[in-house]
Amino acid sequence: MLVSAVIPTLARPECVVRAVQSALAQSYAPLEVIVVVDGPDEATQQSLGKIFDPRLKVIALRENAGGAEARNIGVRAASGEWIAFLDDDDEWLPPKLERQMRTVLESSVKYPVISSRLIAERILPRRIYRPGGDISEYLFCRRSFCYGEGMLQTSTLLAKRELLLEVPFQKDLKRHQDWDWLLRVAGRSDVEMRMLPDALTRMTAQTGASVSTSGDWRISLEWARSRREQMSAKAYSFFITTECVTRARKARVGHRVILELLAECFRRGDATFRQMLLFLLFCAKPVEKRSPETKTIEMAV
Repeated sequence: MLVSAVIPTLARPECVVRAVQSALAQSYAPLEVIVVVDGPDEATQQSLGKIFDPRLKVIALRENAGGAEARNIGVRAASGEWIAFLDDDDEWLPPKLERQMRTVLESSVKYPVISSRLIAERILPRRIYRPGGDISEYLFCRRSFCYGEGMLQTSTLLAKRELLLEVPFQKDLKRHQDWDWLLRVAGRSDVEMRMLPDALTRMTAQTGASVSTSGDWRISLEWARSRREQMSAKAYSFFITTECVTRARKARVGHRVILELLAECFRRGDATFRQMLLFLLFCAKPVEKRSPETKTIEMAV
């Protein structure tokens, strides 16, 4: 079964070359690699042009479409029955696809979605996702202050092209595209999420200002409200605490905004004692004093 690796990129030629090389080095043989250059970027095209491998296909977009739509374009152009996503600053370990495809054969559902652990200073996530569990609670509910407890990171995902054509990434989202897709497919009876315990992807934290690292808490709040039906009440309250409060603190908002977010936890969520404790901790502890692990994962979502 042919697997198509889809890699969106823009203005990071050295990073994407490493990502492509890690994809081409997979032990799984039926493979093609599709790089979608998301807008005018001569340097990246020149760097990719030095890779002489018939399995590599480069799609250069005339205008920027955004990471989510770049992935969709790659999926539509793919020849493989299966799609594996890889961010341009991440790398796969050689056995990644082989082990995931072996797991595919063990699944009895129409659309298995296979993830794995990853390496980001340490092996993450700390908790393995168990099939049948509430995906929103796995992603957002925490037992500790640090990030990385529950993750299904994009560069670890393998899914059927048919499913991704039926449920594409939401192209107009500025943030949380991966979580948005996971929440939309996880509730389907023909989808099963599985996570391998092996760390098969090496993730690199993004640096510099971007939408995903900005302090605009409103984007996260609006997204959470739009996906409230796909989240449990408890998961919703945890999301408001861990994402919206964190970003609001970065933006140095006043007490009024924090109180509004607290009210949101009770009004539309189910605020537990643990979640309230985290809420207070996130309000009290400066972002710059959090651990390197916290910063790494926070920048990656």
